[in-house]
Amino acid sequence: MADTGTTPRERYRAQVRTEIKTHAWEQIATAGASALSLNAIAKQMGMSGPALYRYFASRDDLITALVRDAYRGLADTVRAAAGSGADLLGLAHTLRAWALDDPQRYFLVYGTPVPGYHAPDDITEISDEIMTALLDAAVAHAPAATGSPLEAHLDGPRQWAPGHRADAAASAKALTFWTRLHGVLSLELAGHFQGMGLDPAVLFEAEAESLRRP
Repeated sequence: MADTGTTPRERYRAQVRTEIKTHAWEQIATAGASALSLNAIAKQMGMSGPALYRYFASRDDLITALVRDAYRGLADTVRAAAGSGADLLGLAHTLRAWALDDPQRYFLVYGTPVPGYHAPDDITEISDEIMTALLDAAVAHAPAATGSPLEAHLDGPRQWAPGHRADAAASAKALTFWTRLHGVLSLELAGHFQGMGLDPAVLFEAEAESLRRP
C-alpha cells in the first residue's frame, strides 16, 4: 500500500469530517441549509456537541466546507470539460449534469443565501475559475460587438478573474450565458415546470443553442 503521507490520527480526523458533512447534506436535503444544526449531527453520530466542535468550529465553518467542496467540484468539472474541447454548448450540458446529479449542492451555492452566512474570499477565487472557462469559450466563438447596453456597461478595462481579461462582447456573451442557463436550471430544479407538459431538457437545449450562436 502506498504511503499516504498522513498519520492515523489525521486519517481518522478526515474520516470524521467527511461523515459530518454527509449528515449535513442529509439535513440540508430535508430542511434546508438555514436549519443546519451541529448539535443534531452530533446526536446522530453518537457524539457530544463539544466533541463535534473539535472538527468544525461553528455552523458557518461547516457550511464553508460544504460550499467549498461544491464549488471545487463544479470548477474541476467545468475545467475538465473545457480542457477536453467543450464549447459553450458542451459547458452548458456539463453544468446541467452537475446540477441534476445533486440539486441540494447546486442550491447551496446558487440558491437563496443562508441568513447570516458570509463566504470567505477563497470561495470567490474558486468561482472565478468557472467564469474563466466560460470567458475562454466565449472568446473562442469571437462574438461580434453589438453595441448593446450590457456591452457598453462592460466596456473598458475589466478583469473578471486573476490574470484573465476579455473584451466587452465576450464578457457580455459569457454573462448572458451564465445568467440565462442558471435561470432555466433553477426553475427546473425547483419543480416549476411540473404540470406544464414541458420537457426541461428540451428548453435548456434550446436556450443553450441560442446562446452559442455568434
